[in-house]
Amino acid sequence: LFHFFFSSNLNINDVLGNYSLTLVDALDTLAIMGNSSEFQKAVKLVINTVSFDKDSTVQVFEATIRVLGSLLSAHRIITDSKQPFGDMTIKDYDNELLHMAHDLAVRLLPAFENTKTGIPYPRVNLKTGVPPDSNNETCTAGAGSLLVEFGILSRLLGDSTFEWVARRAVKALWSLRSSDTGLLGNVVNIQTGHWVGKQSGLGAGLDSFYEYLLKSYILFGEKEDLEMFNAAYQSIQNYLRRGREACNEGEGDPPLYVNVNMFSGQLMNTWIDSLQAFFPGLQVLIGDVEDAICLHAFYYAIWKRYGALPERYNWQLQAPDVLFYPLRPELVESTYLLYQATKNPFYLHVGMDILQSLEKYTKVKCGYATLHHVIDKSKEDRMESFFLSETCKYLYLLFDEENPVHKSGTRYMFTTEGHIISVDERLRESPWKEFFSEEGGPDQVGKSGHRPKPQELNVINSSSNCNRVPDERRYALPLKSIYMRQIDQMVGLI
Repeated sequence: LFHFFFSSNLNINDVLGNYSLTLVDALDTLAIMGNSSEFQKAVKLVINTVSFDKDSTVQVFEATIRVLGSLLSAHRIITDSKQPFGDMTIKDYDNELLHMAHDLAVRLLPAFENTKTGIPYPRVNLKTGVPPDSNNETCTAGAGSLLVEFGILSRLLGDSTFEWVARRAVKALWSLRSSDTGLLGNVVNIQTGHWVGKQSGLGAGLDSFYEYLLKSYILFGEKEDLEMFNAAYQSIQNYLRRGREACNEGEGDPPLYVNVNMFSGQLMNTWIDSLQAFFPGLQVLIGDVEDAICLHAFYYAIWKRYGALPERYNWQLQAPDVLFYPLRPELVESTYLLYQATKNPFYLHVGMDILQSLEKYTKVKCGYATLHHVIDKSKEDRMESFFLSETCKYLYLLFDEENPVHKSGTRYMFTTEGHIISVDERLRESPWKEFFSEEGGPDQVGKSGHRPKPQELNVINSSSNCNRVPDERRYALPLKSIYMRQIDQMVGLI
């Protein structure tokens, strides 16, 4: 489960960090699969061999979602008194994973210092802090998708520092949105607040920013997070959604979310990227299932054509713009959540189709390989850690209807890296007595406004909540015609 560390490839090194990334990232996948012996072995291996005291420069975002998030998830699995996945306890466990998470987060904190906007630097050296030649430009998703992991850590430790810096970054980005459209760009200068990249879309550079506005509210119950998400979602519907109003009826093209200029709402290009396939799953969480079904159909139609999702697809030319597929999980994630919401067996067939494609085109002797080219199916010698933490996990859960995630009665949420977190009162109540004011500093409890109670959460806040009895009459019949029409109109298969 170890990634080898190739010093010649900076792009890979930025993610890998030289700290056994894949081993760490896969911990809760082992637990969800009920493999207690391998989970316990892997946890002990992490405790005994992994250290963050390294002269490694890492991406703050990737280290947070892949490593910090996994350590926190595994820690909560180990210390869960109910042990829903089987006996995942570790003998003589003394909160080592939580201590490791704290150590890593402290090493990431310099990224938030010496930045005039409060938006963090994109990279940090785990020993020395921000490199002297560090870039002052960062993407919105990278800087604004740290609140879930940092917030969990703060609330488990009773130390507001980590949530405060992450929340300050979110508020700083939010304050820079266009006053005309309400949209954000994808690249910003952390010192000046100037938008370097003015593209607004649902894919790379912005995707998880939207996701974490909603998921932060689900976990922590802070009303302002939901208010920001609702406003962002409305702007997305107003400016990014194109095509006819209804999914499977009416005139015009089927609905599609495009990339636009954040200030004018004008179309910037005619491609979408594979990361956008996460959005139907997010729509499921807010109950917009009809639109989720339609958008998911578009991405599945592309998968049907190539047996994978190209990194970028030009919807005008109906051809890939960027041809590689690094085993991304987003389509599988949305398929899983749509099945949980609708219980329509069609999504089991989609999952089987994806699984068979992965087996046919990406399986190699020692794992599963990135597709270098989705048409000729040539491979790269690389398996991203998210293949085990997300792609395999969501596929497994799609077919395992008796899994404790669905049957234990506990409400769960997945982070943007697929790490499972139980939604409970401990995370929805701040251990400290200060909240965060609009200016970014602490404010008194009495001035913080109404604090929503858990029962006021009006979104579907976990996969187990999706286990409500679905309206099968509503979802069973139209899916085939929706998907066939999408395939016909958008991809030209028929």
